[in-house]
Amino acid sequence: MKILIPTSITLDEEKLGLEPDDTVRHYNPTEPIAEEDTDAEVLIAWANTADQLADSARRMKNVGLIQALLAGPDAVRAAGFTPDAAICAGVGLHSKTVAEHALALTLNFVRFLPTLAQATVEHRWAEELGGAQELHPKDQVTTLLDANVLVWGFGSIGQETARLFKAFGANVTGVAQSAGERSGFPVIATEQIDEYLPTTDILVMVLPTSDSTFKALDAHKLQLLPKRAYLINVGRGTTVDEDALVAALNSGSIAGAALDVTATEPLPSDSPLWDAKNIVITPHAAGGRPVNPEELIAHNIRAFRTGAAFTAGKYSPVDSALHR
Repeated sequence: MKILIPTSITLDEEKLGLEPDDTVRHYNPTEPIAEEDTDAEVLIAWANTADQLADSARRMKNVGLIQALLAGPDAVRAAGFTPDAAICAGVGLHSKTVAEHALALTLNFVRFLPTLAQATVEHRWAEELGGAQELHPKDQVTTLLDANVLVWGFGSIGQETARLFKAFGANVTGVAQSAGERSGFPVIATEQIDEYLPTTDILVMVLPTSDSTFKALDAHKLQLLPKRAYLINVGRGTTVDEDALVAALNSGSIAGAALDVTATEPLPSDSPLWDAKNIVITPHAAGGRPVNPEELIAHNIRAFRTGAAFTAGKYSPVDSALHR
């Protein structure tokens, strides 16, 4: 079996469960695959361009497994690979790093780091933020202790995010397609979210791109949030109505927003988001570092050989670890 590995990542090939007859070839994920490698059965995708994926989909007639290392392989699905090929998502590979980023963006706000950074530039001792303070001042979130955190999208990333926030003393509730309990956290159904938004201090969004999540956070839902609330989006930019968000920020109807993702990436320099009040934008930097991908790759190669079940095989947005 021929397996193509991109040069964009260094893998320990001894951990991939390769067999003696297997052939491993390396390819540049920004350039067309060499003609002699288009007969490969397995394509590992990481940092591939859209054009490269589309070209691979047209020319790789034997491919049966595309192992994407992204949590939500939207670009791989859109490339047009044969429907007989399994497209597997990078389930769990980014949970810890994305959750860490979500926590960092939140602490940036609740501990007033932008204000303190500006005070440092000004050589100013920010007395208003030091000394004796109320633990929970009215209409302001200044700590995660006892904060009400709603995590919208409760798959592996959402659950890891919940664990981190809970460690800081937050009250965490998940939002998913169906209600219940997952990993010890209460989970409400998506249709219940309007009941919970008015008491939410931190809304963390970890939703994938799909028809059902397009602009899921719209003007109506933003208006339901209290003025003290912060929005953190580490899922997909299309899930937020960006015009409505700009309006909410500039009017002060919410306290702030941190976006690691936007509907158009890179975000155009003339986007109103750049000039919105109390916003932090990071360049889709939350993940980008697959954690121990060899185990997942080895499992799915073995499943491909034997006909066993894939981990996140035949990917669809509903099955994504981002959403459940």
